[in-house]
Amino acid sequence: MSLLSKLKPNGKNGFGYGSTAEMVTAGISLVGKTILVTGCNSGLGFETMRVLALRGAHIIGTARTAAKAMAATRLVQGLTTPLACELADPQSVRACIASIKEKGIRLDAIIANAGIMALPKLETAFGYELQFFTNHVGHFILVTGLLDTLTDNARVVILSSSAHQRAPQQGIQFDNLDGSKGYEAWAFYGQSKIANLLFAKELSRRFAATGKTANACHPGVIKTNLGRNINPLITNTIGPIANALLFKTIPEGAATQCYAAVNPGAIGISGAYFADCNVAECRADANDSALAKKLWERTEEIVASLKI
Repeated sequence: MSLLSKLKPNGKNGFGYGSTAEMVTAGISLVGKTILVTGCNSGLGFETMRVLALRGAHIIGTARTAAKAMAATRLVQGLTTPLACELADPQSVRACIASIKEKGIRLDAIIANAGIMALPKLETAFGYELQFFTNHVGHFILVTGLLDTLTDNARVVILSSSAHQRAPQQGIQFDNLDGSKGYEAWAFYGQSKIANLLFAKELSRRFAATGKTANACHPGVIKTNLGRNINPLITNTIGPIANALLFKTIPEGAATQCYAAVNPGAIGISGAYFADCNVAECRADANDSALAKKLWERTEEIVASLKI
């Protein structure tokens, strides 16, 4: 537990910065529920899978390869189904979707947890900057491909980040999605995270006439494999101090997405941005419905143009 976990007060719902995934799901039976978690093989994804399976849910756990998904699910007590879903490979994502449909699975929640962060140099996939493609486009293909498998009151939770604040001034650089006009690691990570937020908000708008909900969340600052591209000189120097003072633990980091996905306190909340297990404020343009709609339509064009 970090110092901030001890000092920050809980929110109106009784949960907050120091709450863990087990705490926000305590007393909740998920028996009969099926939940998809991407990136189940490490960090927040593994803890989310472990806790929700502990509460009785059937977890569809995805990772970049079937071997990684299988190895992770074997470590969890409860009902799990491992599947490969490499978000940077549309063919893998579509195979995952097809497998779920072939099995006749109905999903009560999707937790779009997986992602990559702050790549030190420009990398691309299918002509698009890799963080944008993996974090946003890959999850867009997955979630929209599974919409007809959702139950009537299903919840979709998209992992965003407070780093969405570091996105370019215009939110999404539609004229530079390949990074060819300039690349900066944190700005492009921020762009992918504001894209996650905008996706959740537009999906929520499209869910308006249904009982389904869609929300985005910031897990907090956690030392996981996601930060493997950060300069080791920095992490080795300030890491011990940051661990003690600032970083959430993995159980604390998994709490917000678990809260949004299954806690009764989140019933009926849609189009929101959660942080510390409570609804929080996001950057102003993340609430821009016209920008969200434009991103959705541009992403549809990207997906339709993929040559696989």
